[in-house]
Amino acid sequence: MSEQLKFIVEQLNREPFKKNFNLITFDSLEPMQLLQTLNDALAEIDPKQAIDIREEMPEQTAKRMFTLLGMLKYKPPGGMSEVSSFRQGLVIGSKPVVHPILHWLLQRIPELKKRAYLARFLVKLEVPAEFLQDDVIAETFHQYEELVGGFKNIHKECEQLKSSGFSTAEIRRDIVAMEEEKDQLIKRVERLKKRVEAVSNHQRMLELARQLRVEKEREESLAHQKQEQKNQLFQAEQRLQRCQIQLRDLQQAAADEKPESLMKRLEEDIKFNSYMVSEKLPRELENTRKVVKYLQKVASEPALGQAELRELEDKIRETNTEINHLIEKKMMRNDPMDDKLSLFRQQAAIIVRKKETKVEELQEAREELAAVERELNMKSSQAQERGGAKLIRGDEFKRYVAKMRGKSSTYKKKRQEIAELKVEYGVLQRTEEILRERHTAGQQQLVKKLNSVIAEKKSALSPLIKDLRALRQEHAELAPEFEQKKAQYDTCAAGLESNRSKLEQEVRMLREETAQEESRYHHINCMREITESQMERAADQSKINQSMDIQVRRTALREKYIANTAEQESLGKVLRQQVKQVRENQEPNMRQMKMWKDLETLLECKKQCYLKAQSQAPIGHVIQDVGKDMLVL
Repeated sequence: MSEQLKFIVEQLNREPFKKNFNLITFDSLEPMQLLQTLNDALAEIDPKQAIDIREEMPEQTAKRMFTLLGMLKYKPPGGMSEVSSFRQGLVIGSKPVVHPILHWLLQRIPELKKRAYLARFLVKLEVPAEFLQDDVIAETFHQYEELVGGFKNIHKECEQLKSSGFSTAEIRRDIVAMEEEKDQLIKRVERLKKRVEAVSNHQRMLELARQLRVEKEREESLAHQKQEQKNQLFQAEQRLQRCQIQLRDLQQAAADEKPESLMKRLEEDIKFNSYMVSEKLPRELENTRKVVKYLQKVASEPALGQAELRELEDKIRETNTEINHLIEKKMMRNDPMDDKLSLFRQQAAIIVRKKETKVEELQEAREELAAVERELNMKSSQAQERGGAKLIRGDEFKRYVAKMRGKSSTYKKKRQEIAELKVEYGVLQRTEEILRERHTAGQQQLVKKLNSVIAEKKSALSPLIKDLRALRQEHAELAPEFEQKKAQYDTCAAGLESNRSKLEQEVRMLREETAQEESRYHHINCMREITESQMERAADQSKINQSMDIQVRRTALREKYIANTAEQESLGKVLRQQVKQVRENQEPNMRQMKMWKDLETLLECKKQCYLKAQSQAPIGHVIQDVGKDMLVL
């Protein structure tokens, strides 16, 4: 442990911390100061952590540090079995928890800096699967994953370039070589210029060459623009073709359909849409909200440790055991009314599930039909563009008719199933009415039972009410006597209180006189000592003056000044030491003084609450206190 503390102190005294600690001062740090030191070390690794921990709650500080340490892959000494104790020690700033963390961090700061930098970009966001069903969110998440992959590749290339062995000397040699090549090219250009100057109209030829280069670049840009416009034209033609197909389909549907078939189709659509809006979609929306609420609750709670998970698993097992016992009791009871109700409930649940299944099948069939119709229209339009309409042959027509007959039989079966479901729904409605009537009758019987029980309770309470009346009469008789005794008590208490206040005033005056006399006594003693010292100094001075030797006089004065100087220096050292102690203990003493003030405020509040409770206590009520009971009259 001492080696660990030495290493921590040495690292904290170096750059970039410069804490100027020693083993004693570091070991005597307060928990808040120790946590701030740990936060400074984490801020060196991740600059986002550079905050004052006094400005946030202890739980937030512990959660932030715990998250960063988990990202840095720090493993507590006790393993996963002591995660809760580790988190608690981190909250309170315990030395056995913070010192190993500092030792681990200060050993590998460059590595952890790199890990924290990469974690900002490589730790993926957890998106629930329900949200990924949205196309926009799914596309955004896919782009996010592609960016993360691109960052990985770029970082690998950067690391390879850093470790490829390029040095400044090689770069400088390359720069020198390129400068030499540049000089050679300049010389070559000058030689070519000299050769061209001998040719007639060389300026005109250079200008034409420059214009040719410009025109070639313009030709490339125009070709690029032409290709882009072709792509846009193709996309516009595709959109126009789709719109024409949709328009043709709508025109054909409007021309071929009859009003009765249109009304029938609209009624079916209205029924289907009303079911979706009133039953299916609200149920799915409610389930989704419940899931989102549960996920938000889980996300807001702190991470559970292994011990907490085991505790939850034990609770789940106990709950399952209780449920099984209740089911066994219910089966042993075997109430026929409950059996009938459960049968009807099962039938109703089966019908609801069948209905939901059929609605989903109908929706899927509609989507499939719409897709097939779109594909058919597209194929027919393509066939018409290529060589006219394609007629259906005899064999294909037969297959088509057979297919339609099969669909017609399936449709009839579905219609029959729907009719059966409607009949069953009517039976269930009638059953529900019967059960409601039985429930109403049962409630009436229950009300009668409750009335009989109330009558029995009233008959049982009648003798107690008679006794209460007698007690009230006795209380009325004793009340005047109580008031008289209380008045006597108040008079006596007031007299005693006045005597006590007079005695307290006399004692206070005597104490003040005693303090004044003591102060006067100490003042006289001090004056006496000062006078005696002055008399001794005068006697010594007279002896020195009477001495005929000048050297003796100088020696006596020098010794006196040296003694005074040494005394003042020792006094200055003591005062400086006291100032240092005051500066070091200022913050703890201020905190202690604040704690004492808070304690005094708390005790005063308790006193006021106690007096208030005593004053509000009813007459005849006994107030229990520590070691004594009081009866309020």
